[in-house]
This record gives sequence, C-alpha cells and structure tokens, in this order.
Amino acid sequence: MTQGTSQTNPIRAIALLSGGLDSMLAAKLILDQGIEVIGISFESPFFNADRARTAAKQLAIPLITWDITDELIKVLKNPKHGFGRFFNPCIDCHALMVKKALELLPSLQAQFIITGEVLYQRPKSQKMGGLMAVAKDSGAQDLILRPLSAKLLPPTKPEREGWVNRSLLLDIQGRSRQRQLELAQTLGINDYPMPAGGCLLTDISVTRRLQKIFQYWKDDIDRPFLELAKVGRHFWTGSDLIVVARNEQESYSLRALMKVWDYKVELTDVPGPTTLVRSRGKLTEEVLELSALLTARYSKARTLPLVKVKAENYLFLHTQKLQVKPSALTETMERMNAEQL
Repeated sequence: MTQGTSQTNPIRAIALLSGGLDSMLAAKLILDQGIEVIGISFESPFFNADRARTAAKQLAIPLITWDITDELIKVLKNPKHGFGRFFNPCIDCHALMVKKALELLPSLQAQFIITGEVLYQRPKSQKMGGLMAVAKDSGAQDLILRPLSAKLLPPTKPEREGWVNRSLLLDIQGRSRQRQLELAQTLGINDYPMPAGGCLLTDISVTRRLQKIFQYWKDDIDRPFLELAKVGRHFWTGSDLIVVARNEQESYSLRALMKVWDYKVELTDVPGPTTLVRSRGKLTEEVLELSALLTARYSKARTLPLVKVKAENYLFLHTQKLQVKPSALTETMERMNAEQL
C-alpha cells in the first residue's frame, strides 16, 4: 500500500484551519503525503471562519464551520488553565476545538487531527506543557499531529501506524516565522494573512470590557451580551452599564442587542446616537441622567445649553423625558465615579 491512501481505505485527517499561515502549511504538508484533509474552523463573537474559507479554497479542501459560542462562554467563566495576557483562555479554547474535531472523526471516517501549532511560538499555550494539556483535556491524546513541530514532539499514532511519514514532517520551534515564510514559497502558498488580529479576546479594549461584564454579569452571559462588548463606547458606574453608539450602524446594532429590561435612550429633537442602559436592579435617576448626558455629548447637540432626551423601557412600558445640560457631563461622571472602557 502506498503511503497515506489506498483505493479501498483512504487515510483522512481533520485540520483545524484558522486561515493563518501555520494552519495552511500544516494542512499542505499532510495533503502532499497523499492524505485527504477536511478543514474545520470555529466561530464565535470573537473569531470567525472568513480567513479559513479563503484558505480552504486555496488548498482545495472542503471546510466545515462550527459555532462554539455556548461552549466558549463556559470556558470564559472558568478556564482550567487560566487566561493569557488578555482575556484569552488559549489552552482551554484549543482543547475545546480539538474536542469538537474529535467528535467528527467517526462521521467523517477520518483517523486523526492536525493543527498548525508550533512549539514555543506562544508563551503559554504552545509550550510543551500547553500542547500536552490540549491533547489530554480534549480527549484526543496522540491522535493530534502537529506537522510543523512533529519531530520535536513524541511520535503520535498517525506516525506510529504509518499513516504519515514522520521523516517528511518538520522541527520548527520558536517565535521566528522565517522558516514558515520560506516553506510557503516552496509549497506555493502565496495568499495568507499577517499573524495578528485573529481573535478579539487578545484585544486590550475588548478584554477590559469583558472583564467588567464577567465581574458583574457572569450568570447572565449569552451571545448577545458578548456581542455587546464589541459595540459602542462603554461606561460603567458600579454594575450599571451604559453603551453609546458611535455611528448609525452601531445604533442599529444596539437596538438589536437590547434585552427587554434595558433602557433605550435617544435625543428627541436632534439626530444623535442610540444609547443602551443595562442595570442589575431598578435603574436609578442618577444613572438615567448620566446616560442622557452621554447621549447628548456624542451628538451634534453637545454645545447646546439644554437638550431633550427620551428614555424607554419596553418591559415596564415606561417612558421618561429629561432635559440635561451637556456641560454637566464631566462633573456628573466624577460624582458617580463613572469609568469609560
């Protein structure tokens, strides 16, 4: 039997495909051994499969996408291996992704999983201990093959069984990407993104917002709440959250993300942003006033002496009209110890 496939029993692998260069190279190395590869990419409010779709087309492989938001929320609430520098539980997140790929092996008649991880490329998740933790926690154990660093790692089942030729795998390690760039040229991979910006959980602004959201609203987190972390200007006073849209599209997004107990705040006589107000208990007059001031501040009415504002709540069928002085915003924020994130 030739290496990798036979006419009656093809060897098939599932590749975790982020769309970045490393994951593309890993898939290509296995493809070039005559093994069938099916890509899988995961989606959530913080990462999507757009890059993976482009990569799959270039590699000419099928791609499966899977939304893992519900499982990711559980991970974010209590990551076994903690967070990285930001709000990124990379080890736990990678283990979750590998676990999902593992579930697909029988239905896809695939034998193993490949990833583009490179030993010591990341300070925590891609150290030896991090890679082993992913293998153990996912349940995949030695069914995970990391082609770019395989020669630096213990032989996996695909290598021991002869499904994959270990001598054709690589020994890349560290943060330098020079070898990957050279390999891409050799393998004819010319279209790939720069190695940054793939996951918003490593974005400092989103991180600060999520930390606050999980501090006060941990038991109420759902996908719309996570989406809210990416929209508008965020202001906190205690556990009360005020989000002011930055443009018309964000105003539309905020209205779509509102819960029935939220307040919608808008100007009545002048065009301006939509503001969402979310409170853990009964909304106080102070918080309502601050939300009105912020709505006026980020509109063309900011220089007017008085601005009319309307606050609406659909659950309680409550509408309240206010008049605020935009010039009082700074003093009000200081008095309420409000924080912008």
